[in-house]
Amino acid sequence: MSKIRAAILGASGYTGADLVRLALTHPEIEITALAAGSKAGQSMAAIWPHFTPYALPPLTAAEAVDFAAVDVVFGCLPHAASARLLGTINEATIIDLSADFRLRDAATYAEWYGGEHPAPHLLESAVYGLTDFARSELPGAQLIACPGCGPTAVLLALTPLLESGLIGAERITINALSGVSGSGRGLKEANLFAEAAEAVHPYGLGHHRHMPEIAQQLALAAGAPVPISFTPHLVPINRGELVTCIVELAEGQTHLSLRAALADRYAHEPFVHLLPEGQAPATRMVRGSNHAVVNAFADRIPGRAIVAAAIDNLVKGSSGQAIQNMNVALGLPETMGLEAAPLFP
Repeated sequence: MSKIRAAILGASGYTGADLVRLALTHPEIEITALAAGSKAGQSMAAIWPHFTPYALPPLTAAEAVDFAAVDVVFGCLPHAASARLLGTINEATIIDLSADFRLRDAATYAEWYGGEHPAPHLLESAVYGLTDFARSELPGAQLIACPGCGPTAVLLALTPLLESGLIGAERITINALSGVSGSGRGLKEANLFAEAAEAVHPYGLGHHRHMPEIAQQLALAAGAPVPISFTPHLVPINRGELVTCIVELAEGQTHLSLRAALADRYAHEPFVHLLPEGQAPATRMVRGSNHAVVNAFADRIPGRAIVAAAIDNLVKGSSGQAIQNMNVALGLPETMGLEAAPLFP
């Protein structure tokens, strides 16, 4: 059989480049088109020297890609621009890594992203691609929305606990620590070395765009609205996402019952792992891989617990999960192309 012909849009960004890196070792993917906006006409090696050994298509404008000649399109474009283009494609499976198809409600999107949704008619049909919880919906899907990196870590930590009623849905406080690559490759003062190194600071206080996405998906798990407090922090590492979630225990529950539920839910998952009792998740455990680690701990305050999770924001939180979604959607082994162990040190 011929390989899956893939187009990667936004290949000059961090998520796009990591998708290229992973796709190069995927035995069933052939990269046939790469797009990069203002860098159209250049080679990948000119922008990303670590691709020098590989023969890759030249970068082109996204609008110039022949979508009839590809089987799958990975959209790593900014929000709004992604929906405007991907909403016109009917020939290929679309896996969008932007925020454009994560929210079900167009009005919520407009509120949080500052403009009307470019393709609201597609929101209902988009599959929310948290692969580990979406397998039944992915096969044959034409449009898959990859979750954000923060939501991926939070949902892996809390979804099984809300589904089983082990924690309350009323008061959940989430602190997230994100590597600098999570804010993209564009020039930002806060991301300059002198600004980010040797410092940690919160951002998006009280109004981060991941909040409605997390609340939407947790509400589906709980069967009721889940008002969350979510505060992200920028930490001086290149890649990684760590979340600590403070939750209220249901009557009679302890952190041990939370661990038991996580152990049961993830016992046969290839990429999500419950750590031993007392071991805290850390980004170094998953760096460069599609793996996630989770654990639950007793809080000092009776009736509460702490649930933590760590992922690589560019892999399980983005490009790796995109390939995981593609594998399931197209009937390939789910772990194909994603078997690499984490990098350490």
